[in-house]
Amino acid sequence: MRSAQFARIAAEAEGVRLRRLVRRMVLRAVLGVIALLFLLGAIVFAHIAVWYWLRAGLGQSFPAAAGILGGADVLVAIILGFAATRSSPSRVELEALEVRRRAITAIGGTFSTAGLVIAVLRIVANLRRRG
Repeated sequence: MRSAQFARIAAEAEGVRLRRLVRRMVLRAVLGVIALLFLLGAIVFAHIAVWYWLRAGLGQSFPAAAGILGGADVLVAIILGFAATRSSPSRVELEALEVRRRAITAIGGTFSTAGLVIAVLRIVANLRRRG
């Protein structure tokens, strides 16, 4: 293969990897926003629960219901936040990165081989001139 082909393969692999990276980052951002919304809901319900508890006393069902709902919102926010932070590269991203690395290595090998051949030819040409 020629160096231009290796460069094209490396560029295509990098494009695949970057598209997957952007896709993963968008998913992480969406999950983070959802987690923040649930956290906001948990804070609102915690305030409602405290308000009902202060207003109606401990024996009422309103504070218990608001507290349970607030606790559930916090649990959902924690799960979504954990999912947003634990996103790892997909198999396609890792394979594209490996293809890019191999293509770049092949480009380097092509250039070093060509450089070596040119250097040897120059030495041979100089030896022939001296003769």
